[in-house]
Amino acid sequence: MVLPSDKLDNQLIELARSRIRNVPNTPEYEKMISGMVYNSFVEPLESARFRSTSRCTKLHTMDMDSYHDLTEYKEARLVLTKSILGSCTDNVLIETPFCCDYGFNILAGDNLYINANVVLLDTSLIIIGNNCKIGPNVTITTADHPLDYRSRAADIDFSRRVIIGDNCWIGANATILPGVVLGDNVVVGAGAVVTKDIKSHSLVVGIPAKIVKTLE
Repeated sequence: MVLPSDKLDNQLIELARSRIRNVPNTPEYEKMISGMVYNSFVEPLESARFRSTSRCTKLHTMDMDSYHDLTEYKEARLVLTKSILGSCTDNVLIETPFCCDYGFNILAGDNLYINANVVLLDTSLIIIGNNCKIGPNVTITTADHPLDYRSRAADIDFSRRVIIGDNCWIGANATILPGVVLGDNVVVGAGAVVTKDIKSHSLVVGIPAKIVKTLE
């Protein structure tokens, strides 16, 4: 059983401050990304979630026919994508629908492709390396909850960051659970549920996901 942290993760907090534009100005944000119990209904966290939902909806409903040409449409799409994610390069493409909790806790490397119906629950940081591909219907969640029903009923929430290395491919319908670290060059098979860290150069499949092959 995983319990909430009892102290701030200063390394994660510093990373957030250095890479995220307009880090929320509340102690609850620092507790949230650190894995401590936090209050998700304080301002500005609550507004940030609704704002993220609105922007993801706008991304989904962008009408290409409203733009002069493909170039103008792609430029507008990139601007909106950058307003959702915490950090990314110009070389990022998110198919829609796409859903996230905050968006700004997603730190993306270069050359990221996210297919349709992906859900990123980024109550803590989701750190994605370079040259990664995320298949359709994938869920990556940092949000965790107590096993005890009374604690859940009392809205006790905590989170654990997820780190994805360079050159990873996460297959369709896979799920990455809180706290997981994927090394570089990892392939997650379709439908797999990753519950623990995976070393670099691994192919993992199954529920729970297990290493079935070391990749060259």
